Formats: sequence, structure tokens, C-alpha cells
Amino acid sequence: MLSTFKALADPTRLRLLAVLARGEFTVQELTSIVDMGQSRVSRHLKILSEAGLLSVKRQGTWAYYRLSGSNQFFADIRPLVESRLNQDALATSDRERLLAVLENRRWKSLAFFDRHARQWDKLVRDSLPTVDYQKLLLESVPDLKIALEVGVGTGNLLEGLRHRAQMVVGVDHSSVMLEQARQRVLDSGLNGIELRLGEMRHLPVSDNEVQWVVLNMVLHHAASPQQVFCELARVLSPGGGITLADLHRHEHEWVRDVMADQWLGFERTELEGWLLSAGFELTSYQIVTGAPSEHDVVLVSAVKK
Repeated sequence: MLSTFKALADPTRLRLLAVLARGEFTVQELTSIVDMGQSRVSRHLKILSEAGLLSVKRQGTWAYYRLSGSNQFFADIRPLVESRLNQDALATSDRERLLAVLENRRWKSLAFFDRHARQWDKLVRDSLPTVDYQKLLLESVPDLKIALEVGVGTGNLLEGLRHRAQMVVGVDHSSVMLEQARQRVLDSGLNGIELRLGEMRHLPVSDNEVQWVVLNMVLHHAASPQQVFCELARVLSPGGGITLADLHRHEHEWVRDVMADQWLGFERTELEGWLLSAGFELTSYQIVTGAPSEHDVVLVSAVKK
């Protein structure tokens, strides 16, 4: 308990906690957000980590800091602490710089997808081939009225989803990607499909509008996965659910440049943690493996509690 109080007894460390309560960030991003030198920020992060208030998730050469649940005393007082964090005089400017960091992540991703949309399917096949998992993904989606695909891309999953739902809404942040998806829909003669331009963190979907959400190889491009899951909880009707397919954790650092990936795949603990925090219950977790040349895929299902 004493180490927790000591860790909290510094205004800079409280500012860092306020930032990390809103997402996961690298040291470089945190220095930009709190407008301090790296050595000073690193020293404060070390103190917070040693006290069990933070944990570090390493992704290749990048390290993301996040609030930790390992310190039970801090977990007990965390709601009260977080309710006071934004009262600091610098909280407003910190939030503005935090939003700028997230916006920078988003624009880098958007520019990449707009640039490569017309060659996207080939780029994915050639750069990081995965095991064939789509049949399993579609089988995990129940028959329902309205399904939502977030990050629809060129629309290669739309036909399969249309067989599971009476109506499919597809959302993507790249207008060029949506052009490819619309052409695919026209060429196949599919009906009952509506495509919308929008962001994962701010979906153009009403509260409780859909019954199921599919994220197919899109979460590793998200600037803030936790915010994405919270947004999915908003648009899902009570008892609705999620099917997620994504890369299993890997160390191919080059995908950040070649594929605009924010995350080097995922492990069960982090996915389950984000889902629980957003009000979901994990119902299925599977690692789909294939040939040595094919990357493993994580297939997850969860329901809104």
C-alpha cells in the first residue's frame, strides 16, 4: 500500500495515469502527450511499473504501456483515482495532445489503405499469407436479422455474411476501399447489403442497431482496440455478439511499414481483457494453424452481457 501511495504522490505520474486510462501508448507517444523529455517520462513509468500500477506489452521493438490490474489495492481505489485525474490544470492540454496522437495513427492508416486499396487483396496474400479460416469464421456467425462488418475492405466476406443475415452493413474508413466493395457487390448481384463510410471508434450505426459484428483482420490496424470494443458494445443489441478473426501474436516488425499494422497480432489475455472491460463475455477462443508458410489466426467469439 505504501508503494502505491508513493507512486501516486507526484503530479507527473498522475498525468501519465490519466493518459493511460484512455488507452495504450509507447514511451515516444507519451513524451509527446505530456510534453516532456524521454528520460524523465521513462523514470516515472519505471516507478509506476515497479509499484504494479502499469504493465508493459512488447510488440517487436515497440513497448506499449497500459494500466495494470496486478496491484489489488490500486484496483480497489482506481475508480476514485480516475475520477480525480482530470482535475489537473494540464489535463486539457494532455487530452488534446492525446487525441492528436490517435489522429496521427488514424491518418497514417487511412492514407495507406487509400493508396493500396486496388491491390489490397494481392498485397495481403503475398505479404503475410494466413491459414484458410474464413469457413470457420462464417460458421461462428449465427443466423440473424442484421450483421455488421467493421473494416469491410474490398468486400470479400460480404457474400458469406449475407447468407447468415437478412441484411449486412459494411463499414470502412477508406472511400477507395468502399469503391472496391461496391463494385464487388454490383458484380455479384447481391442485395441486402449497405455500405457506409466511417471509423471503427465512431461507427455510423445507431445504438443497438445490429445483432452481430464481424471484425475480419482489422483490429491490428486499430489505433485503440479498447475504444473499438466499447463502440461495438454501443451498436449491438442486448445479447448480441462479436466474431473476430485476427493474427496471432508474431514478431514480423516489417508489417508496420508494409501493411500499416499497429499491432503485431494478439494473445488471448489482452483480447479477453479488452472485451471484459467493454462489457463482453468471451465464449470461444481458437488458434487456427496451417502450413509452416501460413500465419496462425486467432478466432474469437464474445457476447454482450
